[in-house]
Amino acid sequence: MIKSKQAVIDVQADTISVAKRAANWLVEHLQKSSVDKFALCLSGGQTPQLLYKTLAQPEFSKQIPWSKVHLFWGDERFVSKSNDLSNYKMVKTALLDHISIPESNIHPVNTELADVYQAASAYEKELQNYYGNKILVPHSYLFDVTLLGVGGDGHTASLFPGSDVLKEQNAWVKAVVGVKKEDRITLTVPVLESSKAVAFLATGAEKSPIIKQVLSGDGDLPAARIKPEGNLYWFLDQTAYLSGSNSK
Repeated sequence: MIKSKQAVIDVQADTISVAKRAANWLVEHLQKSSVDKFALCLSGGQTPQLLYKTLAQPEFSKQIPWSKVHLFWGDERFVSKSNDLSNYKMVKTALLDHISIPESNIHPVNTELADVYQAASAYEKELQNYYGNKILVPHSYLFDVTLLGVGGDGHTASLFPGSDVLKEQNAWVKAVVGVKKEDRITLTVPVLESSKAVAFLATGAEKSPIIKQVLSGDGDLPAARIKPEGNLYWFLDQTAYLSGSNSK
């Protein structure tokens, strides 16, 4: 484990080891939590998917008090829940179908509404209702843990380079239209930052160049803009970190 001024960087041998290390880390956070609710914000992507599959295994799932865990999504495509592009469907298949968690604790984006803007507005209200306030209060975290991935262009959630959504400081959730083929809904930077811990998960040599840029603090990259109130972690495999290690 490597500590920099900005983050704790945890490097494992391979993708499976990354998933198991992140699963153990998350279980530790859950077990240390003394409150009766634990808000976990989920990410899409292949590496987070492997983490969810790992958490679904009995050796991990039996250690987690699912009755107090509330699940939220950092972003979603404006597609039906049954669509293979749905982040909700991915989490359901990898994790939810294999654990016992109250339905009321699962908070997906409602993509059955008339348009992507209504979906974003409705999700903002859901987050605010859970939080108990329409304004984020410093050191009063919305999420206990936020999981994030990073794309080859440096995007995270559905925050893309050059997007106006990156500058949003007031709205909690925004529609992302015209950037990708499917319209999307994403949490904004301040909302993702309202977290006791943020953990990026990335594996594979193809991610190494962008991770180097992000860890160097390149402010043009959305992933580099996420500076949580709490602690920041990176869970990487060796191939993803090879170039990134030069950025310490």
